[in-house]
This record gives sequence, structure tokens and C-alpha cells, in this order.
Amino acid sequence: MNATGYYTHPDCRRHEMGAGHPECPERLDAIEDRLLITGVGDALDRREAPLAPLGDIELAHDRMMVAAIRGLSDQLGDDIQAGGPAYVQIDPDTAINPHSWNAALRAAGAALAATDAVMAGEIENAFCAVRPPGHHACHAKSMGFCVFNNVAIAARYALERHGLQRVAVVDFDVHHGNGTEDILSGDDRVLMVSFFQHPFYPYTGADSHANNMVNLPVPAYTKGMDVRELIEMMWIPRLEAFKPEMIFISAGFDAHREDDLGQMGLVEQDYAWITQRIKDVARRHSKGRIVSSLEGGYNLSALGRSVEAHIRVLADL
Repeated sequence: MNATGYYTHPDCRRHEMGAGHPECPERLDAIEDRLLITGVGDALDRREAPLAPLGDIELAHDRMMVAAIRGLSDQLGDDIQAGGPAYVQIDPDTAINPHSWNAALRAAGAALAATDAVMAGEIENAFCAVRPPGHHACHAKSMGFCVFNNVAIAARYALERHGLQRVAVVDFDVHHGNGTEDILSGDDRVLMVSFFQHPFYPYTGADSHANNMVNLPVPAYTKGMDVRELIEMMWIPRLEAFKPEMIFISAGFDAHREDDLGQMGLVEQDYAWITQRIKDVARRHSKGRIVSSLEGGYNLSALGRSVEAHIRVLADL
């Protein structure tokens, strides 16, 4: 068996938020192109992301919020047929078009399908090349380029539908995963570890008091070696003590030094190192079970190279 599953769907490209928006369909092309030219893509078990059932999305999100997004999407389709606008803003940074609903269901569905396949032993781990991303989506509101919180949904799904008792969420995006914290804070079945640039959007996470959150706010211009030291000191002992039965990764690559949406100094080798440390924990405690889902990363070249480095470690290449 190919140890690493790769989940994506053409619908994820059809969601877009207007010309010039950094969270663009070309992000997925950059990843695909990089995996193609390096040959890494040939080593992966490619799978199509299904549409997530609404009942599973509601494991992490308020039912009224889900209904509101669906209503906006339906209304948008009707408006366009009547010659109306192609987008509706759901927060200052985030818009949906008529294809966004299906894209959001595929993005969440990828993480759910990956969870099922990893739990069934069909694959050891998985990467979900999906958009919209998820980690800013809170229990009752979408924000920050995110519609549904793909990783939080999958973490809850592993607990509720697969009967796991302990899962970990690792978030290495440059921005704090405020949505994931909002949904999972205080749930002692989940340990969330993250680092993020601070002070920086969404201006949360530095004063969190929940026992199941290990938040490491770092200043702008922090480089990879400093992040590695913090991970060794702060993440790893907590993860080892927690002994997660499965690990979910919010894989944002916007802490890369070439990414203009953040001001941190990581490079591809840092993402490979972080992935290896997570994988070591997973091998010891989680039967190797990891589901990683794309979050940020907006410099297309750096994104492609960083995802390649991440996947090489996941797939033992």
C-alpha cells in the first residue's frame, strides 16, 4: 500500500473570492505542479474528496451557521441568474461564490474521508490539498478565508464516530488557529499545540487559559531554529504525556520567509523537521495515524516547495 493518501477535488479550485485575493485557486496548482515535477506525486495514493455530510460538519459548528452559509450560497446562485453579483462577503477578508458551498463541503469531506481511511489501515497518513482552509472558522462564524473548520470537524469526528479517546491537533500556520481553539478549547479529549506570529491577525491565542491548549506566540522575524527549540521544549513533552491516538495537522505554510502574509523566517527544511517530530510522536503513540490539511501559504513557489517537503516526510520519501 502507498502509505500516504492525497485528497483533493476539482471543486476546491472553483471557490474563489475575486481577482487579487491571496487565497486563490492557483495555490492548489502550485502544489500539484511541484509534486509533478519532483515525482513526489507518483508515490501517493490519490483519492477524491467526498462531500462532507452536514451532520458531521455540525459536530464542530452551530447548525444555524451552517444553514446561513447554505442560504447565502443558494441566494447567490439565484442572484447571478438574475444578473446580480458573483460574490457575497461573509467577513471583511472572506467571500463566497456559487461554487464555494461545494468546495467547503469537499474540504471538510477530505479530512473526514482521510480519517476513515487512516483508521481502517488503508493508508498510514494523509495530506488534504483543499481549500477553503479552515482554522479560523469558529463554532458559530466563518472568518479569515475559512468557511468550515476542516481539522476541528475531523478531530471531533474521530472522537465521536470512531470512538477515539485522545486526539491531538498541531497547527503550524503563521496565524493563530482561533477557530480551532474556539471549538476545541476545554475538551480534554483533545490537545492542541501551535505556534504563531504575535501580535498579528486574528489577535488571539496569547492569553489562552484552557488546559488543553499549548499556544506559543512568537514575535515577527522569528526563524526556524528558534521555533524548533520551542517545539522541543513545549510541544513534545505535552504530546508525549498526552499519548494521542491520532494526530491532525493544520498545515499552514505562511510562516515561510518568502510569504508576504506573515513576517516569520521558516524555510522548507523547518517544515520537514516539524513534520518528522510529529511523525515520531505518531509512530510511538498513534500507530502512525496523521491527517494533515492545508491551511495558509500564499507565496506560490514557497508553498509548493514547503508542501513537497512536508509530504516527503509523511510518505518516507
